[in-house]
Amino acid sequence: MSAEQNFLDVKIMGREYRVACRPEERDALLAAVDLVDNKMREIAQKTKSTIAERVAVMAALNIAHERLAAPVGEAAEEALASTDTKRRIEDMGARLDAVLAPQQQLDL
Repeated sequence: MSAEQNFLDVKIMGREYRVACRPEERDALLAAVDLVDNKMREIAQKTKSTIAERVAVMAALNIAHERLAAPVGEAAEEALASTDTKRRIEDMGARLDAVLAPQQQLDL
């Protein structure tokens, strides 16, 4: 097998990426790419943000929150779905906005 077969070219939000991937992991990686691309597009549309880094971080937080909030037992589910967790995620988004605002001005 050539080394070229261990890579997969994917596109997320219109940008191309080359990712290391064994042939048996191809379908799972494509499903992950689809999930990330859809989540990033959804967030970019909601926030009207064009800063890929900010959109990527918010998508990662959303995907992680959804994953962690999945039923894993009553106590864990309640803790993860609490308003405190949601508030902390919103705070992270606000901090990202503050840090990335100067970058957005440079992109204009």
